[in-house]
Amino acid sequence: MLLGLTREDLEQAARLVHSVVPPTPQLSWPLLNARAGCEVWVKHENHTATGAFKIRGGIVMLERIRREKPEARGVISATRGNHGQSLAYAGRHYGMRTVVVVPFGNSRDKNAAMRAWGAELVEHGRDYDEAREHSARLAAAQGLEYVGPFHSELVSGVASYALELFGAVRDLDEVYVPIGCGSGVCGVIAWRDALGLKTRVVGVVSELADCYALSFESNALVETPSALTFADGIAVRVPVKAALDAIRAGADRIERVSDDEVKAAMRYFYTDTHNLIEGAGAAPLAALLKDRKRKGSRFAVIASGGNIDRENYLDALGG
Repeated sequence: MLLGLTREDLEQAARLVHSVVPPTPQLSWPLLNARAGCEVWVKHENHTATGAFKIRGGIVMLERIRREKPEARGVISATRGNHGQSLAYAGRHYGMRTVVVVPFGNSRDKNAAMRAWGAELVEHGRDYDEAREHSARLAAAQGLEYVGPFHSELVSGVASYALELFGAVRDLDEVYVPIGCGSGVCGVIAWRDALGLKTRVVGVVSELADCYALSFESNALVETPSALTFADGIAVRVPVKAALDAIRAGADRIERVSDDEVKAAMRYFYTDTHNLIEGAGAAPLAALLKDRKRKGSRFAVIASGGNIDRENYLDALGG
C-alpha cells in the first residue's frame, strides 16, 4: 500500500472531493493526436474552480484537521500558487483561517487569486523551499497547523483525478505526470495499483529543477542549488523523502524537459485544443513528444493547471 493508503482510504477521499467539486474532463483532441502520432488523452485539471488539481488535496486535508482538531486556530503552508489556492478554497469552505507564504517575485495573478479565496499572504525567501522553511517557523510562532507539501491526505485527495481518468479511459499504456513535491504522481500510482492496472507512470521534471530525477537515478536524496525554471509549479530544489520512496517504488521513469520544450507544449495546447495550460501542466505533453522510451499507442498527460501570469503566457505563445 502506497503511503499506507488502502483502496477504502482512496475511495473515501474521492467521495469527499466529489461532494465539493465536480470531476474534470479527460479529452482526446484530434490535432494533438496527429502532432504526437499516437492517441493522447488530456486530463484537464485546469478546469477546476481554482484552475489546478491541488484543490482536491486541500479539501481532504482541511476536513481532517477540522474533524480531529476543532480547536485549531487555522492552517499555514508555503506555495508557488496552486497549493495555496487549494488551502484557501478549502479554508473558505470549512471556515478556517489560512495563511500562505510565497517567495518574493511570485506570480502576481496567483497571489491575487489566493487572496481572493481568503488566504493571508506572507512574502519570504528567494524560492519555494525558503518560503516553506519560513512557514514552518511561523506555524510554531502563531500556533497554526502546519501543512507541508506532502501528506497522505493531500495524496488521497488529488488521487481522485486518477480515479476519474482510469475509470473513463481503458488500457492506457503510460501516464505522464508533472512532479512538484510529488502528491500528484503518487496519487496516480496509488489508484493504478489499487485498480490492478499495468499502466506505466512517467514522472516529468524541469531540467532546471531536477532534484527528483537526480534522486531517482542515484537512489539517494539529492538537492539542487537552484530551481529557476519557467514552469514554477515544478520549481523544487529539495525532494520529499516519502514522495521519492513512493515514486521509486511505482514509477517507470522520470523524464526531464527544457523551458523551451515546455513553452512549445503550451503553444500546442493552445493551437490544438484552445486550452490555457501553465508551464507545469504542459510539461507532461513536452515529455511525451520528446520521449524516445515511450511504448504503446494510448497515452495520457496530466494538464495539472492553467494558472499563469498574462505576460509569461504571452512570452510562451510568442516563442
